[in-house]
Amino acid sequence: MLNLVPSWARHYEEFWMTIRRRNIWFIKLRYAAVVMLVFLLFGAEYILKIELSGTQLTLIIVITSSILVYNGIFHFIRKYLKSDPAKFNPLHLSFFQIIFDLSALMLLVYYTGGIESPLYMLAVFHMIIGSLILPGFIIYTIAAAVVFCFAFISFGQHLGAIPHHELAGLLNVNLTGDLNYIIAFNIVFTFVIFTSVLLANKIAKQLYKQEQDLVESLYKINAAEAEKQKYIMGIVHEIKTPLAAVQAYLDLILQKFLGPLDEVVEEKLKRAKRRSDEAIELINSILKISKMKLLDSIAYESMMIDVVIQTTVDHQMVNAKAKNVSIMFRDERKEKIPIYGDSFLMQIAISNLINNAIKYVDFEGIIEVTLANKDDDLIINVC
Repeated sequence: MLNLVPSWARHYEEFWMTIRRRNIWFIKLRYAAVVMLVFLLFGAEYILKIELSGTQLTLIIVITSSILVYNGIFHFIRKYLKSDPAKFNPLHLSFFQIIFDLSALMLLVYYTGGIESPLYMLAVFHMIIGSLILPGFIIYTIAAAVVFCFAFISFGQHLGAIPHHELAGLLNVNLTGDLNYIIAFNIVFTFVIFTSVLLANKIAKQLYKQEQDLVESLYKINAAEAEKQKYIMGIVHEIKTPLAAVQAYLDLILQKFLGPLDEVVEEKLKRAKRRSDEAIELINSILKISKMKLLDSIAYESMMIDVVIQTTVDHQMVNAKAKNVSIMFRDERKEKIPIYGDSFLMQIAISNLINNAIKYVDFEGIIEVTLANKDDDLIINVC
């Protein structure tokens, strides 16, 4: 399989999305080209006063039908192509679209007068688009083939080696008989084709270089983020160790292995135990979040959102009581159905909202958490 994919873009999704978008542009433009050819077949005689011979009419109909058929095939298969550099992929589809189009174009140029045909300009258009998609060595090879085909048609018709199919009524002179014009035209045509390819391919290379730098920067950022998460996990795990030791000592004292406790002291120790439990839970949450970021994994599971909210409210009660704030939770849904997502992340999000509410509400304030449905949306309000 011909390798057309740059090494840096093999796993870059934005590159593949761009190629897919350009493929659909090709397909839509090709439908427009079919409409233009139909107009040439049925409207040129009346509007442009161009007369087509029986051979021209038949072959243009065949070429137009072929374009419509292979365009339909391309339109169908593009949906099933995967971004796999080792297999037939969207970039290969672009390559074959350009080859098919230029082949059809050269046939149309030949049957509409060769050097006298106005359709030759479409070759420049195809070369520019191809230069923005395909690698340099491929598009330069295609450009050389186009120049050769055009020269073969124009010089072949001049020498009488191949028939000349003129567009009767378009020109009053026979350009195929003027050798100097044919030479000059081919020189200019070759210059325009290769200059268009050179400029367009250079612009494409600059854009690809910028994208390559962007991809490399993203890889470096992701690597740095991974190292940061590993560092955080290491530090937080070290913090957890002495806290666990403190918890162990508190458990020994509260279970009265060291003797009886005064009620006031026992209450203070229980409060310290609750706080240490919260600290351990917070540390476990940080470790879990860091692990999720490191592995880039989110667990999608069925959960009852009212249970998640109620659990979060219960956890925030200690902070609320410190300001003498009351928290009320109301579930106003008519139908209670499970939702899918990561319950841990959902709990963190709701906890953050409630925590901010506690922070900014007045002393002895009220916080209302409501759960409601609106159409297909689930609404969580923290007031």
